[in-house]
Amino acid sequence: MKLYLKFDSKIALKKIIEEQFGKLQIKYNYVGFAEIETEKAISAARLEELNAHLSDYGIGIIENKKSILVQKIKDTIIEMVYMEEKLPTSNSAYLSEKLKQRYEYISAVFSEVTYTSVENFILLQKTERAKQLIITNELTFSEIAYMLNYSSGAHFSKQFKNVTGITPTTFQRIINRRRINSTKTD
Repeated sequence: MKLYLKFDSKIALKKIIEEQFGKLQIKYNYVGFAEIETEKAISAARLEELNAHLSDYGIGIIENKKSILVQKIKDTIIEMVYMEEKLPTSNSAYLSEKLKQRYEYISAVFSEVTYTSVENFILLQKTERAKQLIITNELTFSEIAYMLNYSSGAHFSKQFKNVTGITPTTFQRIINRRRINSTKTD
């Protein structure tokens, strides 16, 4: 049996942080998405232990300032794509406002550290969000295109195909076939 999961990454992260910091009895304050402030300084050995516990979930502690900014950029983009009802018309203005940095600086640091552009990362996140929305069958392709701020359904379809190699319609057919096949084998 196949199950399709819908989840809130913020809630999942908060739960993991709560469990792992609790295990090590580290008191903390949750500052924002992926930003924690401990009440006391943590020893290097304890920090290493915490990092080991978090790595089981694909979470790591970042110490380099540029890497911290890149993580904040990624988190802000993910929040924008997954949490907003409709994406902003200007990604650069949104990121600048949220991160309190000039977009040129944000873009330069992101490219330097990740070897890809902010725009490409946004496109990948929008595509993943579109897949999730297609799987849940909650919205039409036109509604998804509007929500993800594509100029048209055709533009959405073209971008989706450029990233995945298939059209949204083909993706939907594959998902539907898998659902039918999985119900036949149950």
